Amino acid sequence: MPEGDTVFRAATELRGALAGRVLTRSDFRVPRYATADLSGQTVTEVVPRGKHLFVRTDAGLSVHTHLKMEGRWRVRPAAERLRESYRIRLVLANQDWQAAGYDLGVTEILRTEAEEQVTGHLGPDLLGPDWDPEEAARRLREDPDRAAGEALLDQRNLAGIGNVYKSEILFLRGIRPWRPVGKIRNVDGLVDL
Repeated sequence: MPEGDTVFRAATELRGALAGRVLTRSDFRVPRYATADLSGQTVTEVVPRGKHLFVRTDAGLSVHTHLKMEGRWRVRPAAERLRESYRIRLVLANQDWQAAGYDLGVTEILRTEAEEQVTGHLGPDLLGPDWDPEEAARRLREDPDRAAGEALLDQRNLAGIGNVYKSEILFLRGIRPWRPVGKIRNVDGLVDL
């Protein structure tokens, strides 16, 4: 499963290829948005939030995607032929670059002002400007009987952690994934790591 760092890197790559440029093509390969056309809109920014990614335009729209288990983004020159097109769910392109989203678990268009409806429940983003380790630790402590592994994966506590980081963090701290959060001596140290 792609974790927050993968989404962060994808957002950085997409930002470099799309931000500040006018879309010349948008190809949504999901039924609900199959007729949507964002051509002529300028991409203003690309923002990750936990495992969610938003491509914002000057029309006040956001293309919201989530990689789920198998998704990925690839950026290629606009003239290059896309491979494995049957797996593509979305293509956003400008004069120079095309960004293809493969096997995306979520692909939707929403008003930028409505992004909070999708991500408002998330805890502090480990790689975001809202990162607050004290708040993350507080959220973990709210359910002292919950297994540590499960609590770390709950995006309402810390946004962006997946199985790899959960396992590594617990291993490095010598904590079994089934240990209740309330029995962890140093939750702050766990969060800091």
